[in-house]
Amino acid sequence: MSSEIAPPLSTLPSAPDGRRPRIHPAWPAAAVAFLALVGAAAFRAAPSVLIEPLHADFGWSRASISAAVSVNLVLYGLTAPFAAALMERFGIRKVVTAALALIALGSGLTVFMSATWQLVLLWGVMVGLGTGSMALAFVATVTDRWFVARRGLVTGILTAGGAAGQLVFLPVLAMLAERYDWQTVSLTVSSAALAVVPLVLMFLRNRPEDIGATPYGAPDDYVRPTPPASPGGPVARALGVLRSAARTRVFWLLAGTFAICGASTNGLVGTHFVPAAHDHGMPVTAAASLLAVIGIFDLIGTIASGWFTDRFDSRKLLGIYYLLRGISLMLLPLLFANTVHPPMIAFIIFYGLDWVATVPPTVALCRKHFGADGPIVFGWVLASHQIGAGLVAFLAGLVRDHFGGYDAAFYVAGGLCAVAAVMALAIAKPARVATR
Repeated sequence: MSSEIAPPLSTLPSAPDGRRPRIHPAWPAAAVAFLALVGAAAFRAAPSVLIEPLHADFGWSRASISAAVSVNLVLYGLTAPFAAALMERFGIRKVVTAALALIALGSGLTVFMSATWQLVLLWGVMVGLGTGSMALAFVATVTDRWFVARRGLVTGILTAGGAAGQLVFLPVLAMLAERYDWQTVSLTVSSAALAVVPLVLMFLRNRPEDIGATPYGAPDDYVRPTPPASPGGPVARALGVLRSAARTRVFWLLAGTFAICGASTNGLVGTHFVPAAHDHGMPVTAAASLLAVIGIFDLIGTIASGWFTDRFDSRKLLGIYYLLRGISLMLLPLLFANTVHPPMIAFIIFYGLDWVATVPPTVALCRKHFGADGPIVFGWVLASHQIGAGLVAFLAGLVRDHFGGYDAAFYVAGGLCAVAAVMALAIAKPARVATR
C-alpha cells in the first residue's frame, strides 16, 4: 500500500477569480518529467564514446569494456519493475532523486579507477541501478498517474525526450573525450545528473490528487484503480506482479519482442555504431554526430508513434516497426565509409524515426492487458529489453575482437527484428481494458 497520503479526488483547483486554470496541471508535470529525462540523458550517452578512449588508455579489450556496458544495461532493466513499485510506496520524487545521486556518485568515482572490475562496479552496477530507477517505468508511472486521455501521445513525448537527449549529448561527450580525456566525460555525466535534482525536488509532484486535481481527461466520477495491497513491500509487489503476468502468453510475447528491441537499439547501435563507423575510417565525432541526428528524428518518430497508438491497433504498429527496423539493419554494413554520404544519411533518418517508436504501443498493450499492474508489468518487459541489450552489447564486442568487424552482428540483429514482427502480430487483441 502506498505511503503517500492523498486528499480525496476533486475537481481542478480554481483560480482566485473562481475560474478553472486554462492549463491542466498534468501538462506541467509532464513537462518537468520531460526536462528531467532530457537533462539526465548524458549518463545514457557516455558508453558509446568511452570504448575507444578506455581501450587506448588502459589497453583493455573491447569485450571487457563491453562487459561493463552489458552489466549497466541489464541492471537498468532489472531495476525498473522494483523502481515502479518503490514509486507506488514512497513517491516519484524520492525515488528519482535517490537515483540521480547514485548516478552522479558512480560516474564521478570512475576517474579514480585502474582495473576493469572497478569499471564494472562503478559504471556497470552503480550507474546501472541509478539509470534503472529513471527508466521507462518512470514514464509509464507518470502517464498512468497524470493522464487518462492522450496517454499514448504523452508516453511518446516523454520516451522521445529521454532517448533523443541521450543521443544529442553524444557529439558533446565525443568532443570532450577527443579534446580532453575520458575523465572529463565522466565528470560531465556526474554534473548533469546532479543538475537535474533541483528540478525534480521543486516541480515534480507525485500525484494529481496531491494538489486537489484529477488526471487529465478523467470524467467527473473518476476513481483511480487501486493496486492490491502487498504486505511484503515493493519487492513483494513487483515479484507478485511478475508471477501473475508470467502465467500469460501475452507477457512472454511482449517480453520477447522488447528483448529484440533492446538488442537492436541500445545493445548494438547505441553501443557499437561509433566504433563500427570508426573501423571504416570515420572520425569519432562525426559518427557520434550521426547518432545525435538519430536522436532528433527519434523525437519525431516516437511522438508520432504515440499519436498512432491512441488511434490504431498497437500490435500492428509493432509489427510494422520491427520489420522496417530489421530491413534497415540488414543494409547498414553496406553503408559504412570514411565519410558521411547520402545513403548513410538516409539510413540515419529512417532508423531514427523507428528508434524507440516501439515504446508507446508496448506500454499501451501492458496497460490494456494488465490494468492497474500495467506500469510494473512494463517494468518487467523493460527488464527483458535491457537483458537483450546487455547480451548483444557484449556479444557484438566479441564479434569485433574475433572477426575484426561488426557485419555479422548487424545481420543477425536484422533477422531477429523480423522474428519480433511476427511475435507482435501473434499477441492476442484484448477484449476489454483490464481493471483491478
